[in-house]
Amino acid sequence: MLERLRRDLTDLMLIPGLSGYEDRVRDHIAARLSALGLDSRADRLGNLIVTIEGDPKAPSVMVFAHMDQLGFIVRKIDDDGLIRVERMGGVPERALASQAVLCCVGEGRDVPGIIMNKAHHATTPDEKYQVVRAPDLLIDTGHGSKAAVEAAGIRIGTPIVYRPNVLPLAGNRIAGTSIDDRAGCAVLVELAGKLAKRKSGPTVHLVWSVLEEFNLRGAVVAAQNLNPDIAIQIDLMLASDTPDLADRGDMQLGKGPGISLYSFHGRGTLNGVIPHPSAVKLMEDAAARAGLNLQRSAQVGVLTDLSYVQLLGEGVVSIDVGFPMRHSHSSLEVCDLADLAGLATLLDTALGRIDKTFPLTR
Repeated sequence: MLERLRRDLTDLMLIPGLSGYEDRVRDHIAARLSALGLDSRADRLGNLIVTIEGDPKAPSVMVFAHMDQLGFIVRKIDDDGLIRVERMGGVPERALASQAVLCCVGEGRDVPGIIMNKAHHATTPDEKYQVVRAPDLLIDTGHGSKAAVEAAGIRIGTPIVYRPNVLPLAGNRIAGTSIDDRAGCAVLVELAGKLAKRKSGPTVHLVWSVLEEFNLRGAVVAAQNLNPDIAIQIDLMLASDTPDLADRGDMQLGKGPGISLYSFHGRGTLNGVIPHPSAVKLMEDAAARAGLNLQRSAQVGVLTDLSYVQLLGEGVVSIDVGFPMRHSHSSLEVCDLADLAGLATLLDTALGRIDKTFPLTR
């Protein structure tokens, strides 16, 4: 399983897919699912869906992870060919100068560039301790003129992402662009392969969703259509095993998958998830049955699309599950493949324990 996850995650991280431009990622995942003998479909917004029919008397389940990544949108091209951008999603300004990027004009035609960084020799003492604001960022593709940039296919509105990159680290650890949430997508593909071989269980809808980094609403469209009783969202969980985050929790890389017991954005968005008790017990029992260490998270500053899915219809039994990850929203994030394997096993075990007796009320 580790090698399958390594391959799938590597492949997915090398495919650009800014929020609203997930087509290449979706096509790749659809091909992987087809190889597993599973038919998939896309809705009008671009969510990719696989339904595995099961016991009609049992609650139906939607398990989902988002395909998109954060990045930039071209705002203006100056006469000298330098590109000005708007941020798409929570791109950290402090980690942007001198980063390599990719202007996504079409597969096989994408244009590389770099976010400019003022020459050190000309930097004043005060500037050395300042972060360039996002509206002031300039991207250099080397073309030298607006006409040349436009001839390369770049226009106002062109999506730009961190240059796709994968960096294997020691052991089972891997660094790369968009581990958030291509790792979740890879886990969902692994789960799809397991469910394709099952003999019984509830109806399960697997959804690779869109627009999470933009407005957290893409999965809502799929959920409105599928009307699940239970929703399980797969995403990163902030690893707190480094000095900078040591006081934020007890989530460690390589120590297994995790569940969120509390999330709240706390930055102007009054939303989050307090998981349903039945879902918490389901994951705890599944972890015990599978012999997995189940880590626990409670964080302010974190928000997922489950926050909106949970509010549909009569309410959806909801829980966030995930994998520890370091350096969130940076150009190189880090996870441990063993945690991803544990997460796939946890989900497979949990889904196998859902039957008509599963309590949906609090």
